[in-house]
Amino acid sequence: MVKQRIIETNEGIQAEFEVQAFNEFRRRMRDKGLIETGQVIECGILQGLALEISSGPGYVGLEWLKRTRATRLKAVEISHAMIEVASDNAHEYGLKERVEYIKGDAGSLPFADRFFEGVFSTDALHEWAEPEKVFNEIHRVLKNKGRFCICDLRRDINPLLVMIMKLLVKPKSIKPGFISSLNAAYTVEEIQDILSRTKLAGSNVAKDAFGLSITGIKQE
Repeated sequence: MVKQRIIETNEGIQAEFEVQAFNEFRRRMRDKGLIETGQVIECGILQGLALEISSGPGYVGLEWLKRTRATRLKAVEISHAMIEVASDNAHEYGLKERVEYIKGDAGSLPFADRFFEGVFSTDALHEWAEPEKVFNEIHRVLKNKGRFCICDLRRDINPLLVMIMKLLVKPKSIKPGFISSLNAAYTVEEIQDILSRTKLAGSNVAKDAFGLSITGIKQE
């Protein structure tokens, strides 16, 4: 039986020491090849101007820029401290001219209609207070035929895999955050129900060993 979902904060990671610890964790995951850039590319987001929602320290988007050509990225993040870290990481990558980090709310994106060729988000869906609003905003800011890819944890993953994931989560200070994120994550069935009430109804929702993904192409 799947545990009941426990709602997590929608304020992101704000404290500087927590931001630095999370940056260290995501950097380790990047170095192990365990961040989701490959999934974003596989779903066809390969060109033009893209939007990353809840970008955190920026590694998924920066790796996307590194692996694509003539692309640009705007990234919305609710935490100012996280934006500062992501900006430093963009400088380290030599990509500051191709990315812009903007403080904002995923449920009210500060962009015009039909603005982006692609939209992606990783490991943030469980934090959105009103995911229906975010899904509708993704539809609004995408150009016709634009692609989207949303990846996150899944609450009903195998307990053995949870144990393995806990071993990968370092430093130890962020392990409680990982557990709270896992408890706040959705199942495929829950996401399908939410999507059915939005303009992204009919999206492909798939699961793998560690999480779930929502992908599709905007059709007007």
